[in-house]
Amino acid sequence: MARIGILTCSNATQDLGCSSVSCLADLRKRRGTFADYPAGEPLDLVGIINCPGCPTLTGPEKLLRRVRALTEFRVDVIHFTYCMKALCPFKEKYKTALEKEFPGISIVIGTHQEHVTPEEYRERVRKLFCQQPKTMVDVIKDRD
Repeated sequence: MARIGILTCSNATQDLGCSSVSCLADLRKRRGTFADYPAGEPLDLVGIINCPGCPTLTGPEKLLRRVRALTEFRVDVIHFTYCMKALCPFKEKYKTALEKEFPGISIVIGTHQEHVTPEEYRERVRKLFCQQPKTMVDVIKDRD
């Protein structure tokens, strides 16, 4: 049995409302990077955590602390979500830090099946972040 942890992008989950539905569906259906597991091997999702956000001076250390919460429950593999794969400029730094700190745990970059290129995905996400959000001021001032 493969015991799996998933690391999501904080920007995608906290700011854009990603619920990891595609990642979880493809885990169940063994698509995307989950197709690489042997067909007869059960997949056990141990937990999902999100990264600590884009790093400052303590980025990798904060990530290690969060991942330790998964490792305490015996994960064999940590998958970085597709959001991390397509969006995170620090994914290789994070991967290296995790491999050094947790040498017995495999790190896989990716989760669900890719439906658009990473470039197209980044552009779509950029547009989401650049939309002018409505605030309570708009409600108070009765602006649509």
